[in-house]
Amino acid sequence: MTMFLQSLSLRKASVFLFFYFLAFPLHVSARPATFLQDFRVTWSDSHIKQIDGGRAIQLVLDQYAGCGFASKAKYLFGRVSMRIKLIPGDSAGTVTAFYMNSDTDAVRDELDFEFLGNRTGQPYTVQTNIFAHGKGDREQRVNLWFDPAADFHLYTIFWNHQHIVFYVDDVPIRVYKNHEAKGIPFPKLQPMGVYSTLWEADDWATRGGLEKIDWSKAPFYAYYKDFDIEGCPVPGPATCASNRGNWWEGATYQALNAMEARKYRWVRMNHMIYDYCTDKSRYPTTPPECVAGI
Repeated sequence: MTMFLQSLSLRKASVFLFFYFLAFPLHVSARPATFLQDFRVTWSDSHIKQIDGGRAIQLVLDQYAGCGFASKAKYLFGRVSMRIKLIPGDSAGTVTAFYMNSDTDAVRDELDFEFLGNRTGQPYTVQTNIFAHGKGDREQRVNLWFDPAADFHLYTIFWNHQHIVFYVDDVPIRVYKNHEAKGIPFPKLQPMGVYSTLWEADDWATRGGLEKIDWSKAPFYAYYKDFDIEGCPVPGPATCASNRGNWWEGATYQALNAMEARKYRWVRMNHMIYDYCTDKSRYPTTPPECVAGI
């Protein structure tokens, strides 16, 4: 009798676990790739140095050149992340960018992280921007609440049919929801490559261009590691992007969870310094996606 009850309990437990994981699918992250597995140098090969057998890289900016790299494939939906240690000290006038881009000119889709250099002692600012069907100018700026040059931090772009989320470590700093039903463009048709660049932009990057780059501090270094891309590669299986069985389309990824929502509100209340949605000098009429809710 005891063995029968134990068997019954095990069957109940198995049924419970089956339905639990059906509703809340587990996501086991792939092992971060080496640089050359997924990426190629696109600009100034001499300014990108592989470290630790290609598991990390160093980007260099000096008076002669910046540099950049891109993924070998494009992707449609999924998650892209990498750990970055930004330029320490006086980095004013520099921009370290990590972004996705469809590379389709006037009708491009693009999802941007841009880390704007600072004078020593000032907070690092991260600017995000979203282009959908060729329309951009959706900048938001957040002052980071830690020193991103002291250690590596994880930066993530998450993209599914419901929303796009920018994360700093496990903190969402930007959400762009799919409001196509209200006539608002949402990137979903064009695959995007993954890119990163380190370059000089002292005409706008720091305090609107008031702070210029100090070349006596050059060369400037940024470091990357833990490259992780999980998405539908293009070219690849034609049905991948529409497959609702992909982990990033699961029930737990359709919206921020309660803890993420609290962190998101905390960032917007305490660390956001610019939001195009509230810039009446640029947009006397509030952009429709802002009215719909971001």
